[in-house]
Amino acid sequence: MISFMIHVIVSLFAVSNPIGNVPLFITLTEGYSEKERSQTAKKAIVVSFIILIAFLLAGRLIFKLFGIDIHALRIAGGIFIFGIAYNLLNAKESHVQNPHSDEKAESKEKADVSVTPLAIPIIAGPGTIATVMSLTPGSQVTLHMLAILIGIVVVLTMTYYAFHYSSFIMRKMGKTEMNVVTRLMGLILAVVAVEMIGSGIKGMFPMLMS
Repeated sequence: MISFMIHVIVSLFAVSNPIGNVPLFITLTEGYSEKERSQTAKKAIVVSFIILIAFLLAGRLIFKLFGIDIHALRIAGGIFIFGIAYNLLNAKESHVQNPHSDEKAESKEKADVSVTPLAIPIIAGPGTIATVMSLTPGSQVTLHMLAILIGIVVVLTMTYYAFHYSSFIMRKMGKTEMNVVTRLMGLILAVVAVEMIGSGIKGMFPMLMS
């Protein structure tokens, strides 16, 4: 239980990359007061929590409706997440997890950036959702579901504080330090992706593992 929970936290932290998203948060909230930034971060976290919990609880129903096999999802999710990891290893923004330049420009004109693009796709983006659904057990396992729930809460709490203290973090960390953190998250995420693909292949083709 504890080891699985740690695995969930590390996986979600790596794919959501809160520290790496601090500069983007600063850019999107340019001109905001510290109080406004805190409120924006809080709303983004609440929206992200609702989205991730919805996929956690409704994951099995989604599989059933679309005829999706959990092992196939793990393979697809692993490949998908490995693409994000590759960009992070090269200290590049993932176009899957981050908004495009036109979306950034549009978001600056809006009064509220907490839902889009902060909650979607920066925090609860496709990579994070794929990770949650891939970690969700095929059958209802209460302890595993609880571990994932706790993992989501822990990572979103860390994300909130990263955004809340974004100005302080940016003052203390330069671009080089940010790139180091980003590459480290990419390495961890690549390992998680390979593990997900391996688990999916083992589930779909058990004869290959015999």
